Formats: sequence, structure tokens, C-alpha cells
Amino acid sequence: MLSDEVWRDLRSQGVTRMYSERSVMLRQGSPGTHLLALTSGLAKVVCREQNGARTWLAFRGPGDLLGEVSVFNGTSRTADVVALTPCAAVVLDAQRFVQFVEERGLVMHLMRQALARMRESDIHRAELQTLPLVVRLARMLLRLAVLTDQMSGSSPVRLTGLNQEEVAQAIGVTRNAVISGLGQLRTAGLVETARRVIVISDVEALQRWAAAR
Repeated sequence: MLSDEVWRDLRSQGVTRMYSERSVMLRQGSPGTHLLALTSGLAKVVCREQNGARTWLAFRGPGDLLGEVSVFNGTSRTADVVALTPCAAVVLDAQRFVQFVEERGLVMHLMRQALARMRESDIHRAELQTLPLVVRLARMLLRLAVLTDQMSGSSPVRLTGLNQEEVAQAIGVTRNAVISGLGQLRTAGLVETARRVIVISDVEALQRWAAAR
């Protein structure tokens, strides 16, 4: 992530826009005329395949840039970004953003960020092949807690906006398997669930489950 000072200065380069829950923030196939600096809310990145299927790629939270790749390489967007909760983001003009990056010497920082995201994808693929369902589920919930900046303190973590199908896509299982996995976590007293709401009741215990193999 960018430093607080640079992030503040970057946000001053554009205008804030609000996105309602389930709205498309960036659309696959559109030109990279602008990007978004996400300041609040949770979003998902999904790729629409030719057969109509949607492939989950990532979750994004406050402090993340969205759509910067198409800005730099001059190609159309390769995925949709969809708001899972109400989101606020600063809309940044592509040319103005590139100028800001060059003036601040941020090229290497953004390159490191891109490499970190590639490593994130590699780790995710490895987990899909090697870890039990409930471990993958626990890790995903903890990553969302970090992404939404709720890991400080001992208060329960409230994750909203996700349905069971999206959880299933993120950990590579069926919806029924997610229902079973959440049931195990509920029985252990680690989470509580409602429609599009998952509350992590015991973060430390969930971390122990996430560390198990």
C-alpha cells in the first residue's frame, strides 16, 4: 500500500464517487481511461468467460487501486470490479495518474505491488490444491478481516456483502461445501452467520484453525 501521505495526495487528484452494493465499478472490456482509489467498502474482481461463467480473481478493500493495469498498458479492462458493499472510491484520470506516479517516483512501488498480487494468486492456487476446505475457509475469512481493517482489538469482526456462492468461488468448492464448512465453524463457536453476514466471534481461535493442515 502507499504511504498515508502519498495516498492522501493521490486522492486529491480526483473526485470521490459512491457505488451502491452490487454495482459494477469497472467493466470488463472497457478502455482504461481512468482508475479508482478505493477508500471504503469491499469489492470483488471477477472475469467473465465467453461461455458466460464468472471466475473469481480477488477481493479488494480500502487502500487498493482498481484498474491501474489497463491504465499502464493501454489495453481494455480484463475483469469486472463489483461492489460487494456500498463503496467509496476516488476516480482518477489515467493521464493525470501516470503523471503523478512519475513525479513521485512510484513506478517501483507499483511494480512491487503488482508482484505481491501475483504472489497472492500463486499462494491461493497452492492452497486450493493442498489444504482442507475448512482451513481454506478460515484463511479467507481472516484475509477479509485484514482487508477491511478489522483485525485490531478484540471485538468481533463483521463481514458483510458476501453470499455463499461467492465464498464458494473464492475457496474453490461448491455452495453446499461452504454451508458445511460454516456449520463446522459455527459449532466450534468461531463464527455466526446470517444472510450475507459472517461474524468472526473468536479471531484467535480461527487463526489456529487457519494454521492447521
